[in-house]
Amino acid sequence: MQLNYRRQGQGVPVMLVHGLFGSLDNLNGLNRALAEHFDVITVDLRNHGQSPRSQQMTYAAMAEDILELSERLQLDRPVLVGHSMGGKAVMMAAGLAPERVRALVVADMAPVAYREARHQNVFAGLQAVIDAGCHHRQDADAVLAEHVAIAGVRQFLLKSFVPGEANWRFNVPALRAAYDHIMGWPGLPAPFEGPVLFIKGSESDYLLPAHQPEVLTQFPHARARVIQGAGHWLHAEKPQAFNRLVEDFLRSVS
Repeated sequence: MQLNYRRQGQGVPVMLVHGLFGSLDNLNGLNRALAEHFDVITVDLRNHGQSPRSQQMTYAAMAEDILELSERLQLDRPVLVGHSMGGKAVMMAAGLAPERVRALVVADMAPVAYREARHQNVFAGLQAVIDAGCHHRQDADAVLAEHVAIAGVRQFLLKSFVPGEANWRFNVPALRAAYDHIMGWPGLPAPFEGPVLFIKGSESDYLLPAHQPEVLTQFPHARARVIQGAGHWLHAEKPQAFNRLVEDFLRSVS
């Protein structure tokens, strides 16, 4: 599957991969910070943004999309940076083709299966907007607010609302059908021996000390950093701290 992407800068290639319900715009702050010194490629994952739709939404499929784009662009062992679901996608890409990946940055995600459902209210709100036939962002926000109380989460979701079409730039039915796969994790075929940086938001429960054994089993050379006062959206909540950690790591592996 040929992913939609945007590319700017020059130097060591770095691919930025968003999370669930996101798009290539989500990591714009990091993109701008890196493009002065690196060849930065931001992508829309399958079923998101302007990339093709598919009923298949496994991490192996997402990883193959990333590797296909890397080959199509003739990237020389890119560093893969992924947030949340995108973090799992880049971890799988490194596991499937370690010789084609220089290093990883994983933002607030662990290589584990999460058993609890975390997004049911979001799916309910997205479907309610579709059912209501909302053609204006303000109306969509009002409907979404009946299910999603946090204004910041609604604003994030509404970045992918298509005014005039009562639709979203992500494939709601396919994501809902694949939700167990998205929250799950099949494990890597073999440990990835390259350098990996895990960045955790101190207020988030996605990457916990209890996950350390799984992290080190699959990524023996992983290191971790914590951004104080940040939650799961650490790149948006503490952009300067997040960008600095990523830049320092990239320089160490370039």
